[in-house]
Amino acid sequence: MIRTNIHSFIVLTFLLLTSSSFALEAHNYGPLNAYAQSPLQSNSLTPQLRSGYSLTENDVELYANFTAASIWAHTDEYSIDYYQNQVNVGGKWQLDERWQIDLGYRLNYAGDNHLDGLTKSFHQLFGIDQNGRDEASNHRFSISIPRYDIDIEDFQSDTLSSATTLYLQYQWLNKQNHGLSLGGAIYYNHVNSGTFKGSDFEQTVQINYSYRNLSHQLFSTVGLAIHDTERIFTQLTHKKVTLSLILGYQYQIAPNHELHLEYRWYEGAIDTPKSFSEASNEFVLGYRYTMPQSALEISLTENLFNMDNSTDIAFTIGYRYHLSLH
Repeated sequence: MIRTNIHSFIVLTFLLLTSSSFALEAHNYGPLNAYAQSPLQSNSLTPQLRSGYSLTENDVELYANFTAASIWAHTDEYSIDYYQNQVNVGGKWQLDERWQIDLGYRLNYAGDNHLDGLTKSFHQLFGIDQNGRDEASNHRFSISIPRYDIDIEDFQSDTLSSATTLYLQYQWLNKQNHGLSLGGAIYYNHVNSGTFKGSDFEQTVQINYSYRNLSHQLFSTVGLAIHDTERIFTQLTHKKVTLSLILGYQYQIAPNHELHLEYRWYEGAIDTPKSFSEASNEFVLGYRYTMPQSALEISLTENLFNMDNSTDIAFTIGYRYHLSLH
């Protein structure tokens, strides 16, 4: 009897894990809701990985997330070492079968999140070069670029950026296995006071393509950002237009459980110093737990290849709530 029950349990579990329908029965949230973490890209308008599929008509999704990041970049030209925290809230609404709007607010601020020790341990565990971090004291807030007379110290608690973004998306193709959408965004950042006081107005356009098959989904975004070149650190030459390429993969491990992987390539945002003129590369590992009307997301972002122009490590936790206005 016990053996029969065990056999039945194994068969039932196998059927659930290999079912072609369970992955798409619940609301499909698409890629992780996680923003760029490289220092320049995270404080400007940067295309974000989005699904090629829209929501169902008159559906609404509300979201909120928090990111704690440790930024370390050290070369002969500059030294950058500080913590960045990001709060993001907003919502998207599917107006009809073609059009979707997404309105969000993002606050970046310098605050001590005590990640230095964890970052060093993480790098040591996986054999990642410390790049001089182990020779510096913990919990610093310092940006030094001597060539351009930039020397900022002790800016803890300062606002780095405070921005509202409006994104509009058009559903171009909506097939069972293929989705293609076109989007554009406008962004206004205004910091009232402090070291990073100033305003920016920027725009993006992007193409989003998704492929889904059973428990697997692929996401891709190609985007262009048009930047406000009169930004903070005007001594640096900011690029007017930059390119972003982002790829994502979602695997439905079991009902309510998803694994996410992302690779982000961002064109360098400034012409000098040299390392910041080169592309920034980010790898994201994430997990999503879905509930009847909501989802909880956690993710880790790690820089790749060029260790001197990107965030060392970032942790994000987010919540998304889905409702229908039918």
